[in-house]
Amino acid sequence: MAAKSSIADIDAQIEKLRERRRVMIAKSSERFARAATKSGLAEMEIADEEVDRIFGEIAARFRKEEKRGTAGVSTSPRRPAAGGTGTSAEVSHDS
Repeated sequence: MAAKSSIADIDAQIEKLRERRRVMIAKSSERFARAATKSGLAEMEIADEEVDRIFGEIAARFRKEEKRGTAGVSTSPRRPAAGGTGTSAEVSHDS
């Protein structure tokens, strides 16, 4: 009997974690949608493949900064947001 209740407990934990994951994904989606709207990217016609490539480059950039230390990561995301995320990404991409 104890095994069945622990399986039920595990199943309940798994379901809670799945719900938590869904909420985290939704919040993340809303965050990126706000940034895209604010920067004007949401209004541009950009192919999905190009968006995927650009986001891959952005992720690689921040992964490199993460390896260097947390001080650069905490200040860096705020600077591009104030100056226009889309513009700085395009400038760094073209250079």
